[in-house]
Formats: sequence, C-alpha cells, structure tokens
Amino acid sequence: MKVDDILRVKGNTLYTVQPDEPLAKAAQIMADKDIGSLVVMGHGELVGMLTFREVIVAIVNNGGEIGNLRVGTVMDDHPLTCTSETGLDEVRRMMLDRHARYMPVMNQKMLMGVISLYDVAKAVVDSQNFENKMLKAYIRDWPAGADEESEARGL
Repeated sequence: MKVDDILRVKGNTLYTVQPDEPLAKAAQIMADKDIGSLVVMGHGELVGMLTFREVIVAIVNNGGEIGNLRVGTVMDDHPLTCTSETGLDEVRRMMLDRHARYMPVMNQKMLMGVISLYDVAKAVVDSQNFENKMLKAYIRDWPAGADEESEARGL
C-alpha cells in the first residue's frame, strides 16, 4: 500500500496559511476546521508545517499568550515529507522516528495533500481487517478432505 491509496480515500481538501499570517488566525482556522495542522506556503512552495504542537509551545514560550506571533516564527521550517509513491511501511517508520503526526505529500514541488499518523494507522487496520476477512473466507470454504490429502503428501 502506498500514500496515494490514502490520499485517494481521504480526498483532497487542504488548508494552508502564509508564513506572515498571525498565529492567532492560523489557530482559529485549525479550531474552526477541527484539524491538527496547516501547510505553510510561501510564493507557491511549501515552506513549513504548523501543527497544534508548535502552537502550544509558542503560547507557553510567550507567557501563555498568543500575542502578535506570526506563523513563520513558530512553524516547523523543515517538515518531513513523502511522495504519493512512498510505501506505508516507510511512512510509518519516518513518522515514528521524527515523532511527526502530519506529513505533507509532495510530487516534485507540487503539494498533493497531507497525511496524518491517524490516516496511516487507519489504512493499516483496514488492510489487516480485509486480509483477515479473506483468510476467514478461505478457511470457511476449505474443501472437504483437503486436510487428509495434505497430510498424505507430507504438507
């Protein structure tokens, strides 16, 4: 399974902000849309990621207030990225290694979407559930006498 499979199911709704926008506005968008991250775009290119983690750390470091902070001063300016062709096992490893909950999906310099650790976990569970269902159907439809035939062949 690849990242493209997740994006196909997830859809293509994407929320972005500019680095010079007030952090308060970005936090409001995240709250209104019930999302945990925003892609930060500057001059048509990915320049960072803003997650609820960066927002909380910025507020704590600013004495408990959001104040006049700007997105660009608190965003992750070196976000972990993948392509739509990256395999799910690799994405899981990358996200776990960097403690990343959100990852922009890039093809060349084109932003294709954002996947979350939740999206990855759901895809893995859905895949395992499908595989379990197929195995159970296979076992249920096991031909009569196949066990004796297998034992006779030494299998």
